[in-house]
Amino acid sequence: MPKNSKVTQREHSSEHVTESVADLLALEEPVDYKQSVLNVAGGAGGKQGAAEEELDAEDRPAWNSKLQYILAQIGFSVGLGNIWRFPYLCQKNGGGAYLVPYLVLLIIIGIPLFFLELAVGQRIRRGSIGVWHYVCPRLGGIGFSSCIVCLFVGLYYNVIIGWSIFYFFKSFQYPLPWSECPVIRNGTVAVVEAECEKSSATTYFWYREALDISNSISESGGLNWKMTLCLLVAWTIVGMAVIRGIQSSGKVMYFSSLFPYVVLACFLVRGLLLRGAVDGILHMFTPKLDKMLDPQVWREAATQVFFALGLGFGGVIAFSSYNKQDNNCHFDAALVSFINFFTSVLATLVVFAVLGFKANIMNEKCVVENAEKILGYLHTHVLSRDLIPPHVNFSHLTTKDYAEMYKVIMTVKEDRFSALGLDPCLLEDELNKSVQGTGLAFIAFTEAMTHFPASPFWSVMFFLMLINLGLGSMIGTMAGITTPIIDTFKVPKEIFTVGCCVFAFFVGMLFVQRSGNYFVTMFDDYSATLPLTVIVILENIAVAWIYGTKKFMQELTEMLGFRPYRFYFYMWKFVSPLCMAVLTTASIIQLGVTPPGYSAWIKEEAAERYLYFPNWAMALLITLIVVATLPIPVVFVLRHFHLLSDGSNTLSVSYKKGRMMKDISNLEENDETRFILSKVPSEAPSPMPTHRSYLGPGSTSPLEPSSNPNGRYGSGYLLASTPESEL
Repeated sequence: MPKNSKVTQREHSSEHVTESVADLLALEEPVDYKQSVLNVAGGAGGKQGAAEEELDAEDRPAWNSKLQYILAQIGFSVGLGNIWRFPYLCQKNGGGAYLVPYLVLLIIIGIPLFFLELAVGQRIRRGSIGVWHYVCPRLGGIGFSSCIVCLFVGLYYNVIIGWSIFYFFKSFQYPLPWSECPVIRNGTVAVVEAECEKSSATTYFWYREALDISNSISESGGLNWKMTLCLLVAWTIVGMAVIRGIQSSGKVMYFSSLFPYVVLACFLVRGLLLRGAVDGILHMFTPKLDKMLDPQVWREAATQVFFALGLGFGGVIAFSSYNKQDNNCHFDAALVSFINFFTSVLATLVVFAVLGFKANIMNEKCVVENAEKILGYLHTHVLSRDLIPPHVNFSHLTTKDYAEMYKVIMTVKEDRFSALGLDPCLLEDELNKSVQGTGLAFIAFTEAMTHFPASPFWSVMFFLMLINLGLGSMIGTMAGITTPIIDTFKVPKEIFTVGCCVFAFFVGMLFVQRSGNYFVTMFDDYSATLPLTVIVILENIAVAWIYGTKKFMQELTEMLGFRPYRFYFYMWKFVSPLCMAVLTTASIIQLGVTPPGYSAWIKEEAAERYLYFPNWAMALLITLIVVATLPIPVVFVLRHFHLLSDGSNTLSVSYKKGRMMKDISNLEENDETRFILSKVPSEAPSPMPTHRSYLGPGSTSPLEPSSNPNGRYGSGYLLASTPESEL
């Protein structure tokens, strides 16, 4: 063998050496290919699997344990939306009746597509860019779109973590700073802040002390330095958690995924012991059956399923790609989906137990205030004492007594009743007040905690739970960005991760202006929903229709060791694509019929007002949606007209200290016939077929053993078709 041969170099160097396959085979002496990881001889199928596993273990990180992986998937899927969006949707869409469309869509869309993403990530062992390029090169833009959506979501999601950090540190004082309205002193005169007096202490603290919000999205108002600092802390925490990939984030998940369940359990026990908790829970789960037929309810349930399981983001695929290929991802899909649903129901129980307590407090306050009005009318003879039932005692007035008195006064003074300004003070009205999103966590729930004994302790626990829930989701979101980029472009992990965090922090300053909350609404409610739906539809189509559902089921059988239920065949092939097509159409119609808008806080009125986005904001919103979906048609066109290579006919060999593995490099087309060696030197090798992706229609399973004793191509030395080799 020549001394300057690259094969000689590999024996004496720790560096990778790469040369064309044709040159390698022409210059070097015969090698014992049975000991090579490239060997997949017909009679050595077991060696192929062992070689692939050895290569995977060396070249790609892996989870330390199955528990760590499950906690990572739970941490990603169970997020802030389970705590505040799911309870709000239940309250808004019929209470217990909302659980029916949610469960139906979870079964026919959520679990099948979650299983699909887990399976392709585990089999191909790449991030979203590599996976969808491998499935269908023309739809390779799906992976890039997933990365962009993850970026959009990560930008505003970490701002919410920053808000939680702000409240967390403010909770270490008694009384809590949002329990009372601030008093303005002017000499000897003390006046309650007007904006707070018109609203409430918690509402004032949220909008004025925390956000210092402007009156509209058009009024920037400059940076809120307190929230800017909290955002910096949030990105520092996230960066430290993900800087080393799953080696660092996996350890964080043990705490960030489990701690929220400890807090929820504590809040559930405490909440059930509160007066009025049962009222809130019964109100929540009393079904309003007419809502089940409302198409809007089904659309919102489907959107919640997407966000709850993290479909389309790429985080599910990224986490699954670090698994061994024999991992039972079917069990993982069912387990994580069930835990996600269980967490949503548990959070709803906690929220409405606490809100039931708050509703009783507010209802009693309403009774006291209106009883004072009635006493004033009695003293000024506006009302006669004959209207008051004899058993009513104003010193110990119950809600039942007030309701009876209110009914009598309304009947007798029917013509002038509205001028009295009396409120009915119905518990049902308090329970029906819908508070969504951040308002549920930072206003309604926070106000309820001010009435708890040892309220600072419960506040600290609550906001620490929110921080951990957000951190778990942010780790998965960052994995949806970093894993595919690092896999595809081989950039240094630590440098790229730090660069992403720094970039996101500076762009995220958009959300810590005084008008930043309105941009959070834009990104949260509109910019990600439609692109995610398109991404998930195309993922389904790529596997079920381009690759073929039967072939995919066969691949799953070979990978898992058992055949998945035929239920998945029909869901992937027909039901899920149809449901998602209807959802996409409904979302587009909804945007056209109801112009996007946001709830603005008007300082002078101390109240919210719904405003439509101005033209420049609409242009920004449309741009975000276009940017998120643009890679899909661009990559399709470029590869359809062969303006962008799909990786075909580009092959070389890289090796290091005797190990050989395939890599992508340049291989001349006429060299392909020399690539496969024959056992006998005089035997002409069969030409290598045109490259086909693993999940392409009509392709042979990479794990399918050759029935030909000499291999698939008439050669005893068959190249291993591993995902690592073809990407």
